[in-house]
Amino acid sequence: MSAVDSIPYEALGRPIRGPEALTSDWSRLWHLTFNIARMQWKLRFFGSALGYFWQLARPLMMFAVLWVFFTKIGHIGSGPDSRPGQPNQFYGAQLLGSIVLFTFFAEATGNAVKSVVDNEALVRKIQFPRLVIPVSLVLLALFNLGLKLLVVFIFTLAAGVHPMLSWLELPLIVALLAVFAAGLAMLLSSLYVYFRDISPIWEVLSQVLFYASPVIIPLTTVQAKLGPALLHIYMLSPIATALQQFRHAIVTHATPSAAELLGGNLPLLGPIAIALATFALGFVVFNRTAPYVAENL
Repeated sequence: MSAVDSIPYEALGRPIRGPEALTSDWSRLWHLTFNIARMQWKLRFFGSALGYFWQLARPLMMFAVLWVFFTKIGHIGSGPDSRPGQPNQFYGAQLLGSIVLFTFFAEATGNAVKSVVDNEALVRKIQFPRLVIPVSLVLLALFNLGLKLLVVFIFTLAAGVHPMLSWLELPLIVALLAVFAAGLAMLLSSLYVYFRDISPIWEVLSQVLFYASPVIIPLTTVQAKLGPALLHIYMLSPIATALQQFRHAIVTHATPSAAELLGGNLPLLGPIAIALATFALGFVVFNRTAPYVAENL
């Protein structure tokens, strides 16, 4: 037995921990996050002839298919809104905007699931705040969202929508979705290190969320089917609240706002609280697991 082996375990001190999720230098954290997101933004379309157009192709093609089947065949957008005598003539613009917002959520969370494992080489060899990995992907999704929203606004104006003061609500709507997505991104990326089933489970749940959210079916239709009590539970989803408020604030006031459907502003604290709680839970889990990620990869 060597001299080192004879030393009591307690005398060696606390076990050495790996790099933390955060750093005391917040400017460094932001610098790393922003530059990684910008680098990924540039590299994603490097060498592509059509470049950033491919970032728009998927939501536009999905919109075209859904618009034809649900508007021209299913006549979803031709029905009256909750206000008598006001048909939803801007359903196409609402559908495109909802697809773009949900695509942002799906991209931010879906890409983050395997992000820590995919960056195994960096995690094992370089000391940096681990939180940069999932948060940079959320920021990258925000970059893509900004490009897509330009197309949404062009389409909205072409559909006959006039600029409104309520367009100023857009940053708040995006912030609600971004906080919710960031929380899930941190949670999913940390859990995937230990449970690889997280990836296929989240792929299925993302599809369920797409059809369970008011992307295609207006909330006025959902309200008629579920009734006021179940609607309040349904609207606890930050996704449902954000999409409905987008339809009202950005496209047309003929569509009721989220507060109108819920009977006041106070019930809106529910989805906001869920988004913040998800962010807090994701951060706590990621922060606790970050120092031990390398040894579990």
